[in-house]
Amino acid sequence: MPMTPSTTEDRSRDDDAVARVLAAGDSTASYARFGGSAQALQGAETAGGNQYDGEQFDREDRQALRRVSGLSTELQDVTEVEYRQLRLENVVIIGVYSQGSLDDAENSLHELAALAETAGAVVLDGLLQRRPHPDPSTYFGRGKAEELAGIVAALGADTVIADTELAPSQRRALEDVVKVKVIDRTAVILDIFSQHAKSREGKAQVELAQLEYLLPRLRGWGESMSRQAGGQVGSAGAGMGSRGPGETKIELDRRRIHTRMAKLRRQIAGMKPAREAKRANRKRNAVPSVAIAGYTNAGKSSLLNRITHAGVLVENALFATLDATVRRTMTDDGRPYTLTDTVGFVRQLPHQLVEAFRSTLEEVADADLLVHVVDGSHPDPASQIATVRDVVGDAGARDVPEMIVFNKSDLLSDDDRLVLRGLEPGALFASARTGEGIAELRDAIARRIPMPSIEVDLLVPYERGDVVTMLHERNIVLSTDYEEGGTHVKALINPEFEERLAVFTR
Repeated sequence: MPMTPSTTEDRSRDDDAVARVLAAGDSTASYARFGGSAQALQGAETAGGNQYDGEQFDREDRQALRRVSGLSTELQDVTEVEYRQLRLENVVIIGVYSQGSLDDAENSLHELAALAETAGAVVLDGLLQRRPHPDPSTYFGRGKAEELAGIVAALGADTVIADTELAPSQRRALEDVVKVKVIDRTAVILDIFSQHAKSREGKAQVELAQLEYLLPRLRGWGESMSRQAGGQVGSAGAGMGSRGPGETKIELDRRRIHTRMAKLRRQIAGMKPAREAKRANRKRNAVPSVAIAGYTNAGKSSLLNRITHAGVLVENALFATLDATVRRTMTDDGRPYTLTDTVGFVRQLPHQLVEAFRSTLEEVADADLLVHVVDGSHPDPASQIATVRDVVGDAGARDVPEMIVFNKSDLLSDDDRLVLRGLEPGALFASARTGEGIAELRDAIARRIPMPSIEVDLLVPYERGDVVTMLHERNIVLSTDYEEGGTHVKALINPEFEERLAVFTR
């Protein structure tokens, strides 16, 4: 039977369909070979589409996550801040400056930003307001405080840091306006100290300073936190067991803080004899003491490592080292002395820390020489010098001889050196990173530390070799000769040894 054209076309289409099925059957991904369901997904080589598919926005939308607004359960009330999630804080820093002090205010705000970053926060913005004095209510004034609240909300910040210490009432009033946590410069510094304290004494000192700061800033939580009750008729007529608030939670906290502070003071006082014994041992052995003091992040620990290879922690952060580190070294002519790395200072250093770290600052007061390290690359080194001298004076070390060293000289230009030389004509320039000026610094220390000045002529019996060793280690031996009766030694000695060596005088 002859086929019509339509029948021929249908047969041709059927043949094409069969051919496609057979071709698919030869594929490694065929249904017949694996005996499974039909392949619905493409292989990796074809899944990307082709040049004609265009940009597959729908596919990207399917793979993306959608955020549904209005479902966050994070607390907005700052009074319940301890229930917030642990995260890196986003902060806005604020300050107040008077007429003519804009440069100082900007430098202080930059320093506060560095403090906040060292404490583990991200600084989003900084604001300064010109006014003679901070507003006694909200620090910024009501109008500027509301403007600050808008900036905080727009940036998504969760903390505001003030550049000066806030009164408890200022802090609460500003929190009520900006609706986020408000802290001050003192709280940031205390937080850094608590992170970096390593020794038992350092931790006790920091905790004592924190409690002294916290005590006047405790917040009440209402009568519901009462810990005592009793009587037959309460103040609200509620019957037995409700006779008024009794001892509230805030009163209980104050009492516990006072008890803890008293215990910490006893612990710190108990550590004092050990420090004094070590210091007395150095004095008895006539070992001069050199204290390295200076602004935080000026490079004190780096200089100590460069001179003595002490291996003290060095980090580009504020208050990286808090505990005093003492290392023994020698001058080029063989005289021993100790180098002490002390805690760094900062402007507006909280008085709580000065009092708590007074035991550490004793190393500065008892030193024979103070090496005052200054960051030469800082935009305002004069204020750093003034700050350090104020704290050193508070520690009772005004009479200790001082030697200024401008560190980081590798970052200074010739013009910068001229300016610094005019600021401190007798200062030295050094670089702990490159080693520039380290030899001059060692020579200057050797000239300034106490030097044996009493000349003696001794005949030491051979069985007293310990005396000869002591003369070599702690004094200056001019000549040595060996005779029949013993060792003939001419030396320069310290006054502390004159009485002990009198029996050997010729």
